[in-house]
Amino acid sequence: MYGKRLPILDGTGATAGVADAPARGHTKDASFEFLTTRKDELIGWARKFSLFPYPFVTACCAMEFMAVSASNYDTDRFGAALPRFSPRQADLLMVVGTVTQKQAPILLKVYEQMCEPKWVMAFGVCASTGGFYQNYASLPGIDRIIPVDIYVPGCPPRPEMVIDGIMRLQEKIANGRHPIINERF
Repeated sequence: MYGKRLPILDGTGATAGVADAPARGHTKDASFEFLTTRKDELIGWARKFSLFPYPFVTACCAMEFMAVSASNYDTDRFGAALPRFSPRQADLLMVVGTVTQKQAPILLKVYEQMCEPKWVMAFGVCASTGGFYQNYASLPGIDRIIPVDIYVPGCPPRPEMVIDGIMRLQEKIANGRHPIINERF
């Protein structure tokens, strides 16, 4: 395919003879064709299929997180297959379950250790709003200490809801801006 000469069309749309091509000085070679795109679209496409989740699992939603990671729902097709257990290797923080007031500084420290760009998913109603634990010990939503990109509702959320949340996060990543050089660098 590459290196093969493509037919040259004259002004009427008819195929010009091969002997006419060098005389006209116009040849079209497939090896010189290239692909152009915008930087943000290319980087967004690459990032949306290479999510590295860090599970911050604290409560009963852990069983649903395990179900999502199992073969029936297979998060590998979304590029989020293997959870990372170091925040420095992850770019998606999945807060799964209830976060207490004592755990809030730990969650903040984990978030700050993650490299840019980073995204946060509140997994379940307890991580989103505190759930039915309306007391002094539970944090009424993790968005009080870290910014949240995607909220997955449910107590516990079904694996289909988590898959939908991952797909919505992928759309957000793909359509976002991806500066290579920012104000700090």
